[in-house]
Formats: sequence, C-alpha cells, structure tokens
Amino acid sequence: MTQSILHQSVRNSLAEVSSDIEIVSCDAGQADTALFCEQLGYDLADSANCILLSSRKPKGVYVACVVLATHRLDVNGKVRALQGMKFSFAKAEQTVELTGQEIGGVTPLGLPESVPVLVDAAVMKRNKIIIGGGNRTSKIICSPSLLTELDGVEVHESLGLLRDEN
Repeated sequence: MTQSILHQSVRNSLAEVSSDIEIVSCDAGQADTALFCEQLGYDLADSANCILLSSRKPKGVYVACVVLATHRLDVNGKVRALQGMKFSFAKAEQTVELTGQEIGGVTPLGLPESVPVLVDAAVMKRNKIIIGGGNRTSKIICSPSLLTELDGVEVHESLGLLRDEN
C-alpha cells in the first residue's frame, strides 16, 4: 500500500527512517484500537497507542507516550517521576492543534520536535507493532526498532502497566 494514505507529517518522518513498514488502510469508523484489531484480526498486544500528555504546572509542556494497548500508562507514577512534573491526558483539541493529527490515529511519527516521546520497554519486546498513520484511515505495521530511529525517543521500563494490575 502506498504512503499517500498517511498523514503528511508521518510521510515526512518516514523519509528519515530505514525500517521496513507495511501500511494498512482502515475505515475511519474502525480506527479505534480494539475495534481495528478485532475487525482485521490483529493481536491487541501488537498495537501500540501514542498518548499525548499536557503538564499541569507549568502549563504548556507536552510529552507523547507509547504503550501497548494491553497496558495503561502510568501517568501519576512513572511519567511524573521521569519528567519531574504532573501531567494529565491532553484534551482532544490540544492534541489535534499540537500534532495536526487526528484522534484515533495519533502516532509518534511526525510530532513536533518540542515533544519528547517516551516508549514503554514492553513495546520494544514485540516482534512487530501497529501504530497510527496520523489519521483515522491508516495504520503502520513495523518493527518497534523504528521508534528508536526517531529523534527525542526514550525507552523506559514500567511506563505502562498491564491493565490487570493496579
């Protein structure tokens, strides 16, 4: 499938990486992770969500976090400890304004340079991952090593916690 279905910022970012990718088209109504995996037969444990966080104090600091769909982001524990401040999930409007990407397709590719990307180490242990294409009509299947080719990416243990854990 052609890169033309990806968001422009994502296409630009892919020009900078050497990892092989597969692009998958999807219906915008099936872009949400669980539904996408169920409808197209992908393992939910291979899906990596990119979540934008916004600082509480000081305002205006953002960080993107990548965790497997089977995990929840440890915002008040690990992210706070790593970044030295409190964060909340960014509002949809903030996410769209900052990234230019669509909710349901936000990806660590093509983010502004001012936004660091924290990746849970569990993501890096998968053989392949599924990430957004920057819009609701495309996904990217790639090796997790693609993430380490991006500037501003840090990999951390326990950034995500299995959803069954407290």
